[in-house]
Amino acid sequence: MRKNTLHPQIEVLLDAIDLAFDHRAWHGPNLRGSIRGVTSREAAWRPGSGRHNIWELVVHAAYWKYAARRRLRGDRRGAFPLPGSNWFARPAAADEKQWRADVALLEQEHHQLRVAVQSFSHSRLRQRPAPTSSSYLDLIVGVAFHDIYHAGQIQLLKRLYRARHG
Repeated sequence: MRKNTLHPQIEVLLDAIDLAFDHRAWHGPNLRGSIRGVTSREAAWRPGSGRHNIWELVVHAAYWKYAARRRLRGDRRGAFPLPGSNWFARPAAADEKQWRADVALLEQEHHQLRVAVQSFSHSRLRQRPAPTSSSYLDLIVGVAFHDIYHAGQIQLLKRLYRARHG
């Protein structure tokens, strides 16, 4: 529990991104909860040709946490630990060590995003940084929505995998 030293708007935004990522929420599994117990084999499975797997969704979510943090802080592109952007091809075969490393990347990016939101000035939340038409507030709330959206996809992929593979 925080000690209410932050502006109330920032507190609410931190609560939103935490609920969507790893705090207990009324709506069911959040993003971190959706991958709890997922093996690298399950994470690498594709429901069909050209479809994303759980593993790619995890790295995609990590990337957009990075992108949001970069926009909040005004950082330049290029600091994400993996080459590329948005979607990242992951190993087609199970590799438990690499899977755990990518889950750790997601957790690290979430933590760094939290730090950026904590230090963000509430007076700038309604500003719309060029070239986007979205405000910083939209960006932060969007990260929470993005996590929940992909948590739902992951839940569906897990059910499909388990139905086909027992």
